[in-house]
Amino acid sequence: MKRVFLFFAVLCCISITAAAQEKKMLTPEDAAFLNRAVFPQGKSVRWLPDSDKFIFTEENNLMVQGVKDKTAKVLYSLDDLNTIMTNNSLDSLKRIPFLNWIDNNTAYYLTSNDDNYVLNRIDFKNRKAETITSMPNTAENIKITTPSLKVAYTIGNDLYVNDGEKQIQITQNPEGVIAGQAVHRNEFAIDGGIFWSPDGNKIAYYLMDERMVTDYPLVDITTRVATDKPIKYPMAGMTSHQVTLNIYDVTTGNETLIKTGEPVDQYLTAITWNNDNKKIYIGVLNREQNHLKFNEYDAQTGDFVKTIFEDTDEQYVEPQGPAYFLPGSDHEFLWRAQRDGYYHIYLHNTNTLEAKQLTQGDFVVTEFNGFDKSGNNIYYTSTEVSPLQRHFYKQNIKSGKKTRITRQHGTHQVLPNSNGNYFLDYYSSTDVANNIDLMNDKGVFLKRIYEAVDPLKDYNIGTIELDTLVSEDGHALYTRLIKPYNFDPAKKYPVIVYVYGGPHAQMITDSWTAGAGIYLHYLSQEGFLVFTLDNRGSADRGEAFEQVIHRQCGQAEVRDQMVGIEYLKTLPYVDTERIGSDGWSYGGFMSTNLKIYHPETFKVSVAGGPVMDWKYYEIMYGERYMDTPEENPEGYELTSLVNKTDRLEGKLLIIHCTTDPVVVWQHSLCFIENCIHNGKQVDYFVYPGHDHNVYGPDRAHLIVKITEYFKNNL
Repeated sequence: MKRVFLFFAVLCCISITAAAQEKKMLTPEDAAFLNRAVFPQGKSVRWLPDSDKFIFTEENNLMVQGVKDKTAKVLYSLDDLNTIMTNNSLDSLKRIPFLNWIDNNTAYYLTSNDDNYVLNRIDFKNRKAETITSMPNTAENIKITTPSLKVAYTIGNDLYVNDGEKQIQITQNPEGVIAGQAVHRNEFAIDGGIFWSPDGNKIAYYLMDERMVTDYPLVDITTRVATDKPIKYPMAGMTSHQVTLNIYDVTTGNETLIKTGEPVDQYLTAITWNNDNKKIYIGVLNREQNHLKFNEYDAQTGDFVKTIFEDTDEQYVEPQGPAYFLPGSDHEFLWRAQRDGYYHIYLHNTNTLEAKQLTQGDFVVTEFNGFDKSGNNIYYTSTEVSPLQRHFYKQNIKSGKKTRITRQHGTHQVLPNSNGNYFLDYYSSTDVANNIDLMNDKGVFLKRIYEAVDPLKDYNIGTIELDTLVSEDGHALYTRLIKPYNFDPAKKYPVIVYVYGGPHAQMITDSWTAGAGIYLHYLSQEGFLVFTLDNRGSADRGEAFEQVIHRQCGQAEVRDQMVGIEYLKTLPYVDTERIGSDGWSYGGFMSTNLKIYHPETFKVSVAGGPVMDWKYYEIMYGERYMDTPEENPEGYELTSLVNKTDRLEGKLLIIHCTTDPVVVWQHSLCFIENCIHNGKQVDYFVYPGHDHNVYGPDRAHLIVKITEYFKNNL
């Protein structure tokens, strides 16, 4: 009997080995985003306006399907579109363009050639097509308003508007003054600098004066003699740029400065037009970032009218987007704020100045997703089910009754139709690569629109295990452990702790591969256990969880990571003598922290683009979490890694990009200089000409560099 069992076991092992050998191995190119085939395929499905029909592209056809239809049919073929094009003396199309629908019969699209961007409109009902306007191919930050299809854009530092064939140059700025671009280094959810009024007749735009900010040197080595390419980089505690908001009236040519007043050392955020086009609202945040005033201004005169509300916090206030006026209302709007310890949605009244909390509970509303057509119901995404998941809700403004639309566990993004009775649910989870489901307003599943095949099913991918630990103050700490595909529990494995740990990021989610990138699977494939823990300070867990890092970045985060280390030490298959760390940016800061504070644990560490001293970091982000060096000298001294190189032991590889405009090269250079002074040997590698990370073909080189470093030293 023993022989039979042994023979069967051997056969099983042979069979498993053979199956593994039949599967493919990930390559550095796969891990470097150079092979799209290792990521789930998608499908762009969208609603037609004011209908229960959705559209998508299939081969050379634009398909349409009603919610009650069993199959889709061709709405327009590429040949149909090209017939319309040629009949209207326009260039034919090589593929179905991305159509932006104005109504059920009319759409526009933006295309480009060697010289220009071209904006075309198609009237499908009357089979008419026309070119609305064109812009030089140097145009950036293009913003189109509907239905008039006026276009605002920037060229260099200046702002332009095209109204049909008429081009208007709004600004003529000197060097160092920039119009229509994102300001405040894209903090406070700022992703642009052009804001069309609802009627499409006025443009609010940022005007940023950087002339008072010290030049920071970046060097272009592609020229015969290396060229200085300075950027404006305001470091913590130093002089910042000054921002104003202007309004340009396209119909009259009049320009108005919004009088946000002194001090100029402030942040202008959450730019919001009133539905009647007569008022504009600005979140005015002080430089200390602990006091926000949401102010109303007259859009015609630029005069301050009144403060609608004020938000204050002992640590910091961080506005995360504009206000949203209720459809048809000029005095009621929604605002997302962290007033009770979690980001929730509030209803404000500009007339009475009253506020009402609409969502509540120990969870985070991660996104406001709009209104239904009636304006009586709102849509939002939250972590109510679990911090690892994102679910979509519909809630009545007056009654507070809410309906959870998404039911499957995972991370959801949902598109409602205009009537709010049907929803397209895009989601992935730990067991779903990418699905699109059709749901009704009761949260009932109706049909599957699309299901992607897991692209990693043909690869030697290890198992993923999720777990929950507890921080010193009782918070749940979520973990992810990736085991090699040929994992043997009887063996001892080296561990790479992959860490980020900073604000605005969550590494572990209920999504495809639990949020782990292909790079981590590649490391696992090479024989490592890959462990990640989302420590306190990371995103979407509420104020107490996130703000613990204030004025002392890297302290609570390291203690939480060590909770993970203690857990790893309990696993019989972990080689506790071979633990390493790896991270980039804030993760590089964390990886270096772990190496410096716990050299007895971390044998090998890799730090890419690392923050080494917060006084070298920019104002907006740096002062939010650390205050200024003058206000918090003890905190800056405590968190600086430059002055702690004497503690280094073992192997450390630092990687930096030479033209990094985010974590400037000075961070790691100063660290290296101090290592030399203290007689510490570290390894150092640079990527010339790359910015804050390494992308393109060179990223495969980076993957190999890091992997080989761990294989040779861990």
